[in-house]
Amino acid sequence: MTLNLDKIEHDLVHEVKLSPVEAKVFLLVTITGKMSVDRIATDLKLDPQEATNVAKRLVTLGGLIDMSETEFEAMHPRFTAVNMYRKMCIRENIEFKKNLTVDNIGVALEIHYDRARTK
Repeated sequence: MTLNLDKIEHDLVHEVKLSPVEAKVFLLVTITGKMSVDRIATDLKLDPQEATNVAKRLVTLGGLIDMSETEFEAMHPRFTAVNMYRKMCIRENIEFKKNLTVDNIGVALEIHYDRARTK
């Protein structure tokens, strides 16, 4: 299965209301596995403090879990995509209902998530 990261990133920004950098960090950790903020910063060419701030925001938004002060991991994407969407609906005062685009984010990322964690 080919992974169209641009489409998934677009859907995360437009459906889940992540910022573009939040979407990039979420995707990187989801398809790569547990990462330090230094590695996130290096891979995405971010300032380490910005990488830390974005990763911590993603914890609050339901996209990542913090393993330590400087290491972050994603939960299963089928869970996190819907979880982030649910939290966005609450923030935006929008009725939460099934969203196939959001569901498809989790489906598209699932095999890559599993592959990164069973090396």
